[in-house]
Amino acid sequence: MSDTFTSEEVIQGKDNKKVIRPFLRLSGLEPLVVRPETNFINIGERTNVTGSKKFARLIREGQYEEALSVARQQVESGAQVLDVNMDDALLDGEKAMTTFLNLLAAEPDISKIPVMIDSSKFSIIEAGLKCLQGKCIVNSISLKEGEAKFIEQARICKNFGAAVVVMAFDEYGQADTEEKKVSFCHRSYRILTEVVGFDPQDIIFDPNIFAIATGIEEHNNYAVDFINATRRIKELMPLTSVSGGVSNISFSFRGNDVVREAMHSVFLYYAIKAGMNMGIVNAGMLQIYDEIEPQLRELCDDAILNRREDATERLIAFAETVKAKGKVIEKDETWRLGSVEERLSHALVNGITDYIDADTEEARQKYPRPLDVIEGPLMDGMNIVGDLFGSGKMFLPQVVKSARVMKKSVAVLTPYIEEEKKQLVALNGGVVKSAGKILLATVKGDVHDIGKNIVGVVLGCNGYDIIDMGVMVPAEKILQTARQEQVDIIGLSGLITPSLDEMVHVAREMKRQNFDVPLMIGGATTSRTHTAVKIAPEYEHGVIHVLDASRSVTVTGSLLNKALRKNFLQEVTQEYQKLNENFRNKKPVKQYLPIAEARKNKAITEWSNFTPVKPRMLGTKVFQNYDLAEIAEYIDWQPFFISWELHGKFPQILTDEVVGVEATRLYEDAKVMLKRIVAEKWLTANAVIGLFPANRTADDTITVMSPQPGTGPVNLECLRQQLKKAPGQPNFSLADFIAPAESGLQDYMGAFAVTTGGDIEVWLEKFKTDHDDYSSIMLKALADRLVEAFAELMHKRVRTEFWGYAADEHLGNEELIKEEYSGIRPAPGYPACPEHTEKYKLFDMLDATNATGIILTESLAMFPASSVSGWYFAHPEAKYFGLGKIEKDQVEDYATRKGWTVEEAEKWLRPVLEYDM
Repeated sequence: MSDTFTSEEVIQGKDNKKVIRPFLRLSGLEPLVVRPETNFINIGERTNVTGSKKFARLIREGQYEEALSVARQQVESGAQVLDVNMDDALLDGEKAMTTFLNLLAAEPDISKIPVMIDSSKFSIIEAGLKCLQGKCIVNSISLKEGEAKFIEQARICKNFGAAVVVMAFDEYGQADTEEKKVSFCHRSYRILTEVVGFDPQDIIFDPNIFAIATGIEEHNNYAVDFINATRRIKELMPLTSVSGGVSNISFSFRGNDVVREAMHSVFLYYAIKAGMNMGIVNAGMLQIYDEIEPQLRELCDDAILNRREDATERLIAFAETVKAKGKVIEKDETWRLGSVEERLSHALVNGITDYIDADTEEARQKYPRPLDVIEGPLMDGMNIVGDLFGSGKMFLPQVVKSARVMKKSVAVLTPYIEEEKKQLVALNGGVVKSAGKILLATVKGDVHDIGKNIVGVVLGCNGYDIIDMGVMVPAEKILQTARQEQVDIIGLSGLITPSLDEMVHVAREMKRQNFDVPLMIGGATTSRTHTAVKIAPEYEHGVIHVLDASRSVTVTGSLLNKALRKNFLQEVTQEYQKLNENFRNKKPVKQYLPIAEARKNKAITEWSNFTPVKPRMLGTKVFQNYDLAEIAEYIDWQPFFISWELHGKFPQILTDEVVGVEATRLYEDAKVMLKRIVAEKWLTANAVIGLFPANRTADDTITVMSPQPGTGPVNLECLRQQLKKAPGQPNFSLADFIAPAESGLQDYMGAFAVTTGGDIEVWLEKFKTDHDDYSSIMLKALADRLVEAFAELMHKRVRTEFWGYAADEHLGNEELIKEEYSGIRPAPGYPACPEHTEKYKLFDMLDATNATGIILTESLAMFPASSVSGWYFAHPEAKYFGLGKIEKDQVEDYATRKGWTVEEAEKWLRPVLEYDM
């Protein structure tokens, strides 16, 4: 047997017997021995459906033979192990893994190297183990599901003869510090070697490589922690290997390959020195450390070794100034060599404000009149922006940046234009021409305006004059301003459901006051059907629903073009009339139960085996000036991109073939601003929570003991699903999740109100003064993300600390986003409880306005806009649900419970009514 090994692998043991050195030995068709002098093993990363769009597409389309070309390219680029991952929600993972590995086995040029079976599902790993020849690596197992599961999976891997990657997780989460990385790995090592019988050399630790330079201070030391932990792991367990996903380190620079490749090479330079001997990396995209451009190398050194407090900012600033040309890095300043017109156009298209003041002044001196600069090069540039946006070659964040450049340039010219007006008022040349004048307003009672602001920016980029009246604007003020300013179009926006009624009121007033300008409708709760059925019949001069900002330009252009307007309005009117007729003539396809029957089909009927957990505190608790840095750790980024009309799952959107580059830029800008928000305390975060004794006292009524002095019990009125369900499927009501009084159990529920909107107006005014719509919209979007994160954080603290019914919960942010916790926090106005007036009770119980500064508008919106409130339910079977439509018998019952007339109930419940009023 000794003849199969080199002399370096065989040593003389006691009694002159030959002993095989304990190296990690892997094989495909050919052996791979990982010796100390091997230095570093490249694990090819592209045969991974989560890491390569091309590979994922080929696998989803069943083009397995073509997918082998990706594997071949990895081998040719120097990969010594091939990572294969089939974790995709749309794939049959076991089938895909089996098919691909079986085909791979027939390709000697690929199957000569060992395979790493990579999956978060152990069933896929087992399927792969059954296909492979030689000795493979399993990626991965860990202690996150406890020792018993860890031992079971490790034994299966050992029986197949595989080496294993052990992730630095335990039952309470992932290791994010040096100490945790070392201790988690050592605990795993002892179990594997002492209980399972693994050879130490067959153990590969992955101590978690996390992204650095994210803009969050706590992340700055992640690379240092990994490098130091690697050194200690190799000292403590010298025969083991250390691996990791290298691309994670540069996650915050997705879309910028120049910086990413440099970061990977610099990180590996130090990690390999510490003992990291393998890693998942694109083998064809690594640079030699000494050949990295010196300035970039120093910046990467600073960030990875956390040598400077401003390392992140400096690296981000550098990343903005470079572009890739093969392996050459070049500062892209060539556009500065063009004419002033070319420079202005370039600045507008690319959103560059650095030179706009000087270039605008140069153009002003070149042109006879300052107005000529606007009507000439500036409008030419904005026309290019409009064309690119309309054709899908530019995205919303870029358009908003372009608008910022335009506004700054116009601000330079405005004093000169005003002076010219005074001198030449009789010559009819002192007014800036526009394509039309449009009034935009968020309706009375509503405070949400991000969408409206974006529409204003987009239309402004297309030459329209925008009169933005802000939020909570009453109908009379909208119409008075529209008449005074002689606007060409009125645009209404709203987010909460009561805004729909206010839009109907505005349309009626427009008819009564004999307006003849078109009315555009937009906002999250609006729809084409609602516009056609409820608003359009009230006003005859054109009512058009606009789905999003990208559609507003086309609609506006059609409305203001005399040649197009008549036919466009006729087509819209005919379409809406048809929608109206279809709506009113529709025959219910769905079957509904009488409310009495629906109540018999409750979600939870058995209470004898349930003991409610008494909260560790009862009453209310106020939190003032909560730490924004802690809140930021809980951000769910996906809705942030949606607010900018960039759609895709996060973080995959950062590498999307269409929007990936712009999504990455937006994400980087957001992180820079987020860091300033946290460090400079731009926003104030306040919260109040309350936990109270509660019982269900009627089918859909929860009685809560309020803590406020002088107040008695509070009855919370719930609504119940009436749609007829399949057998065994309940008709949910939130009241189902609270123990009935007759059960003899004392149950509990909670309430909360949180805001991150304090002081935001100061910054919004500053950005307005600076003509910086981009920063204004960015701040509002981040404030919205922070308040949702605040709600998530407070709910976690309630579950584990203040109520304590899930004291042992240990969930990461991704698991929180997926709502894998026990209990729910539904908010009044949302699908499970769509009737807004219950907010009055919630605010009274918490004394929320005094505690947090949040006020309720007359339409029950919360101000500041970045505020969230809701209820806490703890029952383990509590779940989120949508109420759906309800019938008149429940509306009448609800009106009685609320002390309303049926008409009042219908007003507040209009969006969920199955019948037409």
